[in-house]
Amino acid sequence: MEINQAGLDLIKSFEGCKLTAYQDQRGVWTIGYGHTGSDVCAGLTIDEETAEQLLKEDLHSAESTVSWLVKVPLNPNQFSALVSLCYNIGSGNFRTSTLLQCVNESKDPTQEFLKWNHTNGIVNLGLARRRQAEVELYNS
Repeated sequence: MEINQAGLDLIKSFEGCKLTAYQDQRGVWTIGYGHTGSDVCAGLTIDEETAEQLLKEDLHSAESTVSWLVKVPLNPNQFSALVSLCYNIGSGNFRTSTLLQCVNESKDPTQEFLKWNHTNGIVNLGLARRRQAEVELYNS
């Protein structure tokens, strides 16, 4: 399964596209649509095409993680909402989350989505809005 257009649009709207590397709120070097890694450093610049390619590669990893870890059937919007969350919080956090446990137990994960709204222990309004958008996508 692959992320659908609604999920892709959600990620792009919350990540934004920055063509020059910057440090995010946690101090992690980031570029494009939220791409991080050892290839990102101060002074790095890319073009829009490269940003799209990095996003596609990064989303493939999140899609694979969600496909591998979720043991119940999902509709395309549920899958895409989970991919958005996984892309944002990382595969390791997703793998050990109570949200994943709720999904696999066919329980409503709404409250679990909403818990992932902190940066350095402080509620981040942007993350709170993103989590609400993911919940809306998941439930649609």
